[in-house]
Amino acid sequence: MDQRAQMKDDAWVGDAVLGLFAREWLLAHSELEKQFPRQELFARLTSNQFLASFGEPTAVEAKIGRSFKENGLAACFTELEESLIPLFKKQLLRKVPGGRRSGR
Repeated sequence: MDQRAQMKDDAWVGDAVLGLFAREWLLAHSELEKQFPRQELFARLTSNQFLASFGEPTAVEAKIGRSFKENGLAACFTELEESLIPLFKKQLLRKVPGGRRSGR
């Protein structure tokens, strides 16, 4: 399989892992729904626009897919928590009037 095809396959898995991570993370941080609808938060966290903050979105998803395959779900979720969530929270703070939200 050529590299581009492998990256697409890894990204396909990575997209699914990211979606599951986002849902689990949002359920654990339900206080955010006081400020934003859950579906909006999910769309923001999994969007290509957000992923582009970390590189080309397909490449970012492929990296997530490879992390899942190599390290398992729990380790991959930890990596996503450490790498994606700080910027996600920072961006959310910019969207809330006064720059603060409840339940930080």
